[in-house]
Amino acid sequence: MAILVLFSTVSFTVEKHFCGDVLIDMAIFNAAEKCSSYIVDVQIINHCCKDTVDVIKGQDELNVKSLTDLDFDQQLFLTAFTYSYLNLFEGLPELVVPHKNYFPPNLIADIQVLNQVFII
Repeated sequence: MAILVLFSTVSFTVEKHFCGDVLIDMAIFNAAEKCSSYIVDVQIINHCCKDTVDVIKGQDELNVKSLTDLDFDQQLFLTAFTYSYLNLFEGLPELVVPHKNYFPPNLIADIQVLNQVFII
């Protein structure tokens, strides 16, 4: 949506340079090159060259609505929806870990391996 608004409000110009019916150069952000570097005959340059400039205007005015432009029912719905959505998520309570300070004893020998008892 933001890209659509950006491209609809941008305006720019397109410059085209023709020698006769042949398009010599087209530029969008800078000036178009003239045909003097392509054609050396001075008579042709003076009589048949023409420049065209196309201006593409973007949208100048955007309709920005505020909360006061809405009807009372729309304002009521919007505030109720916002309030219920923000209160939908509650924080988790702090969990109590009863064995937080318990450290298991050091294993001297692995009893399952000594007795050769394995769960299959």
